[in-house]
Amino acid sequence: MNNSQTETFYLGVDGGGSKTLAVIVNARGEEVGRGQAGSSNYTSVGLEQAISNIYAAVEQARLPLGTEFSIEKAWLGLAAVDRPADYAALAPKVEHLAGTVFLTNDAELALSALPGTVGVVLIAGTGSISLGRNAQGITTRAGGWGNLLGDEGSGYALGSQALQAAVRAADGRGPHTILLERILAFWQLERAEQLIGEVYFQADKARIARLSTCVLQAEREGDPLAQELVQHAINELVLAARTVARKLGMNPEQPLPLALGGGLLINELSFQARFLELLASTHKLAQPVLVEQPALSAARAVIEIVDFNQWIRV
Repeated sequence: MNNSQTETFYLGVDGGGSKTLAVIVNARGEEVGRGQAGSSNYTSVGLEQAISNIYAAVEQARLPLGTEFSIEKAWLGLAAVDRPADYAALAPKVEHLAGTVFLTNDAELALSALPGTVGVVLIAGTGSISLGRNAQGITTRAGGWGNLLGDEGSGYALGSQALQAAVRAADGRGPHTILLERILAFWQLERAEQLIGEVYFQADKARIARLSTCVLQAEREGDPLAQELVQHAINELVLAARTVARKLGMNPEQPLPLALGGGLLINELSFQARFLELLASTHKLAQPVLVEQPALSAARAVIEIVDFNQWIRV
């Protein structure tokens, strides 16, 4: 008999604006399978494509285990899952992935990395959001409104603002900035006019968010506009984290448990350091937890979770 037929397995899914990651662990929390697919933000790619990407990632994660096994519990954290209508749309599509399926916003996965799931989470990737929970089980959030209404401090916001600065420079309506040449090179274009086709016919949110690397590089090279954009992003992220801490009644003199996620805060160390320095000017900080693998953290955390209580919407 295949050992996988007698073992118990657990699934974590991190569904963001750029990609979907699925991780399966055994009862000891050891990773046994991993899969990746495209975005599962259904407000961006549509419900059908989002569900297809979730299942593709999960099926890839299941491959090492064969076919004759089942998953006892799963925690799916998906971007844009916020309102009752979101749960109503997605829950029936994913309920068969495991015996018990917990569905939350993707930012809530990062709470699994904090002791007692208490503290403040800040995610800055394609989009951005801050979320927190206090010792009384009260949760609140700031940001996460999507690219048209907010997502300040996100990769998309930086990329979009860089594009606007670049075309203003190309017109002569704005100051010169090396952002224009950096973006053209990044997308392998020759002229500013080609940005129209690239943005309106080729670029999705994740593609625009990747332009944030151009902004950070231009900032390192001393470009004043890039420096302004990066500082604005840091200010907005600090504001979001401070807002969540204030709404939860967290004492700024007590160490604030903090979990960080998303490419900007995980991979860009200078950006991360400046964010922490500014936040620390008003709040005493505990050692920040970097949530580099939220799907794995969720798969391990769900082993012990019997119910999500009222702090997480089910």
